[in-house]
Amino acid sequence: MDVELRGITKRFGSVVANDNVNLTIRGGEVLGLLGENGAGKSTLMNMLSGLYAPDEGEILIDGKQVAFDGPSDGIEAGIGMVHQHFMLVPVFTVAENVVLGVEPTGQLGSIDMKRARRQVAEINEKYGLHVPPDALIEDLPVGIQQRVEILKVLFRSADVLILDEPTAVLTPQEVREFFGIVSMLKEAGKAIVFITHKLHEILEISDRVSVLRQGRITGEGDPKSLTEADLAEMMVGRPVSFTVDKTVADPGRPMIEMDKVTMLDETGEKVLDRVSMSVRAGEVVGVAGVQGNGQTELVEALSGIEKIASGKIIFDGEDISHATVRERHSLGMAHIPEDRHKSGMVESFTIAENMVLNNYYAPEYSKGWAIDWQKVAETAARFCIDFDVRTPSVFLPGRSLSGGNQQKMVVARELERETKLVIASQPTRGVDVGSIEYIHERLIASRDEGDGVLIVSSELDEIMGLSDRIYVMYDGRIVAEFDNTGGKADRNTIGLAMAGAHEGEGAAA
Repeated sequence: MDVELRGITKRFGSVVANDNVNLTIRGGEVLGLLGENGAGKSTLMNMLSGLYAPDEGEILIDGKQVAFDGPSDGIEAGIGMVHQHFMLVPVFTVAENVVLGVEPTGQLGSIDMKRARRQVAEINEKYGLHVPPDALIEDLPVGIQQRVEILKVLFRSADVLILDEPTAVLTPQEVREFFGIVSMLKEAGKAIVFITHKLHEILEISDRVSVLRQGRITGEGDPKSLTEADLAEMMVGRPVSFTVDKTVADPGRPMIEMDKVTMLDETGEKVLDRVSMSVRAGEVVGVAGVQGNGQTELVEALSGIEKIASGKIIFDGEDISHATVRERHSLGMAHIPEDRHKSGMVESFTIAENMVLNNYYAPEYSKGWAIDWQKVAETAARFCIDFDVRTPSVFLPGRSLSGGNQQKMVVARELERETKLVIASQPTRGVDVGSIEYIHERLIASRDEGDGVLIVSSELDEIMGLSDRIYVMYDGRIVAEFDNTGGKADRNTIGLAMAGAHEGEGAAA
């Protein structure tokens, strides 16, 4: 199936999200679609999938013009979209999620789940997805949940698959497996639109690349003849630095210390096992590791989201082992959470409300018992300008922002105040290259102003580029520590430690 978008324009009030966009998608190839946060990528694909209707222009499938009245029309035409944020029912099985809304029926209209499981198993086998049909979604790792979303669109006979930020929450190993699935889909003749901010992935997986900037196509080309620098400049309209410009750190007193901290999960199993580590004032400490080895729990323990079973946490000389989240915040701790929707924002709240979620009660925002909403709005507008959060109004709900702009909103709120310690977990997840550059600059600026900065990231390049010291976590423990002054830590040795081979040089005692 071939799809052509001609002169597509979409407006939301005075905002032009897409402006006379022309795009061709061909069967049997991967089209890489790049653009800054808010460039119009998701809006364009939402029109192709039937969620929105274009104000101008036309959509052609195999040369014939089509018009969609809703997503069901898009599905009927063979177009399926795998959204950045999964749309699965956690307490349903894989098979139940896949057939939801199009359930096969038997006698008297009853749902034939036996047939549904068989059909899901057939698609599973055909495309090598390896998803257990009877497993509950809530019991599956995020990489397998991603495959369930793909199963859903394949079950509906999609010939065009739109993958919106499909690798944002995947581990490096899951990304490799996912690319294998994409290649198999391409060989089966599927047309694939691959939307991502990760330039190296676009160059690796795409057959063609199109770049959106401010709602318009500003560049196209063959990935074989392009570099990451070329793509970045097409995206943001200027050269982008891929290296973090920083001076040698001058660490001071310990800002946060963990002394033999143990944390248990709901079954009593150790998720943190006697962890000892520190972050000093004026340094960036990175935590590397394959996701699922205790990094999330480490941040939850430090920020106070979850209670520890034993050990101590000392913040600037004060024992905060049992302090609340607000108490830690008031002492000068900032926290950029790894999951912005779960812990970083309230989607139904306005952007202005989200910008003061962590200190709405502060004197500068209160008039007696009431919140000074004019002051809140002024502050939110300034934060949006400083961090390039693209929105026509701070009074729109947080859910109206693209994923990357939501992330920038959370980062702005946490960094635009007086702090002593910044805990940044996946701080640039889903963010475009220009914004990554700016967020990195702000984190280094926090270090240079005397803050301790702790970075937890699944991107090893980010860890190595920002960090002055690096800890490696494996199976709930700190298994190695590396001095990264001047970027001297060895990437391969760190990689081995991440895989559990932590006896090499630099390992912590």
